[in-house]
Amino acid sequence: MENIVGVKMRKQLQPIDADAAGLDMQIDDKVMVETKNGPTLGTIVPRPAYKRCISCNKKNYPKILRKAEDADMRQEELNIRMERDYFQVCQNKIQKHKLPMKLVDVEIVPDGSKVVFLFVAENRVDFRQLVKELAADLRTRIEMRQIGARSEAQRIGGIGCCGRELCCAGFLQKFCPVTVKMTKEQGLPLDPEKISGVCGRLMCCLSYEYDTYVKLKQGLPKVGKRIKTEKGPGKIRQINIISKKIVVELEDGMFVDMAIEDYKPEMLIKQQQQQH
Repeated sequence: MENIVGVKMRKQLQPIDADAAGLDMQIDDKVMVETKNGPTLGTIVPRPAYKRCISCNKKNYPKILRKAEDADMRQEELNIRMERDYFQVCQNKIQKHKLPMKLVDVEIVPDGSKVVFLFVAENRVDFRQLVKELAADLRTRIEMRQIGARSEAQRIGGIGCCGRELCCAGFLQKFCPVTVKMTKEQGLPLDPEKISGVCGRLMCCLSYEYDTYVKLKQGLPKVGKRIKTEKGPGKIRQINIISKKIVVELEDGMFVDMAIEDYKPEMLIKQQQQQH
């Protein structure tokens, strides 16, 4: 029988779901969880409400092997110290070779067989000499893993312009494509400072209501089209779904508001009529 609990790993901002099976787990218990890199230390934490609503049969969860022992705790403390030292060693070598990359984090796999260095870079980086020197100095296997700016923000965490924890660090399970079209469809200003997240990319939240805006705008003319109004013909300058209004600029330069429900397809001035 599955007993799904939340587990927080040191190197992951988001808790994961794990199967405790017949083990009696309490909040804040230290446990060893089976992962692709081997048994990893984690802490039992409350599962978010939205996760508790998902069926436990949806996927295979990693298993909790046992409660952590003193030796596991000491190894974790040692890994923390070593990762801090390895980060500085790698950072110095990056500066020495003047490599166009930014070191983000260092991970030692639980069994100590490999050290993973995570970095961001605009283009591909030739780090063969760097890996060679690190392997010689640290006497272990070295992996250089390039991640994107969004993954960097997810790993480091932070506060968004909304004042809340970054979505990617709080609850997003995967990144969804975000485009400028989504911004335009919602009538938001195309100001990079207002639509970009701390990662420098378009904010993930721009995709949340996009489908709703598309659905609500079905049957409505696009911005820039000419329509007939009670006060004469004009050009649509804005469609505000929230206030349910269409802003029209008349030929004399005046702006008038029209309720969305008052719009009829026959009010649209066809292209041929405009040319005539």
